[in-house]
Amino acid sequence: MNMKTFEKFKLGDIQLNNRIVMAPLTRNRAINNVPNELMRKYYAQRATAGLIISEGTSPSPNGLGYARTPGAYSKVQIEGWKNIAEGVHENGGNIFVQLMHTGRVSSLLNLPKNSQVFAPSSIMLEGEIYTDSKGFQPHDTPQEMTIADIKKVQDDYVNAAKQLIDAGIDGVELHAANGYLLEQFINPKTNVRTDEYGGDYKNRARFVLELAIRVADAIGSNKVGVRVSPYGVFNDMKGDYDDLVDIYTYMAEELGKLGIAYIHIVDQRVAMNAPDFTTNIKRTIKTVFEGNIIVGGDVDSIPKSEKLLNEGYDLVYIGRPFISNPNLVEKLKNNQKLTDPNPDTFYTPGEVGYTDY
Repeated sequence: MNMKTFEKFKLGDIQLNNRIVMAPLTRNRAINNVPNELMRKYYAQRATAGLIISEGTSPSPNGLGYARTPGAYSKVQIEGWKNIAEGVHENGGNIFVQLMHTGRVSSLLNLPKNSQVFAPSSIMLEGEIYTDSKGFQPHDTPQEMTIADIKKVQDDYVNAAKQLIDAGIDGVELHAANGYLLEQFINPKTNVRTDEYGGDYKNRARFVLELAIRVADAIGSNKVGVRVSPYGVFNDMKGDYDDLVDIYTYMAEELGKLGIAYIHIVDQRVAMNAPDFTTNIKRTIKTVFEGNIIVGGDVDSIPKSEKLLNEGYDLVYIGRPFISNPNLVEKLKNNQKLTDPNPDTFYTPGEVGYTDY
């Protein structure tokens, strides 16, 4: 059969061996927030994906948020990512690092000394977050970011992106989804600012667009992707609001002018129990952007990936099946039964449930 899923695909200046994207999956194996040899093994095992997008990686100490998540702001962290890139490339794969600042989704107990929790507005996230030192603890109330804070965070992203590219990483994804810092600027529930970064949708989109421009200028637009989650409710986001279509249409138009590598649209309806979309926002973004679009959500078979590709989307992301099936591409190609993952080991340290499948 002539299946689009296994076709080679040109993404920017890299050649993908197929149209399957390994979605970013937080796994909490970065001891002291440093990418390590175990992580190299994990990503290298999965290098048959056309593109790997790494787990969320903080561009600065105050963006770490969760326990044992990697950073990309110190020399030892960049060396760790260089090692991972070499492992993936030796196995014929490609890897983008997802740059993710958690913003208000954080606890000071998970941050290095002298760090702070901040966000567009000082609105606390209800609920608790896991810490290695004291178990589950309430989220800390964030400080509202000053203009100086905003510029500093943008600088951090640019510096991280440049160092990652110099280390051999193929590109970076700006995580503007799932309730983290960039989406906290986009969403009116978490952004009640009255300056040029708040209010109408063009102001709320300003942080993301400024950041995309600066990172693209630093490393090349064809090495930059942006992840969004319209209608998403994860981390207590407002799933629907009056100007949702306006803001995502506007961002897609502006990112299209910039010529970035892709927009990655997260569908939270299955994995994160988000409500159904009230518009065909994925088609709207695709039409306006005119560039490469990554879509997915509950994809665990070739018929599901083929359906999305035949609808005109370019690449298909697959998440949890990659956890327990490092040879997922081969299994899908040969219609083999997939191994189920063990949720108890999703976020634990060590190789169990990570590299031992």
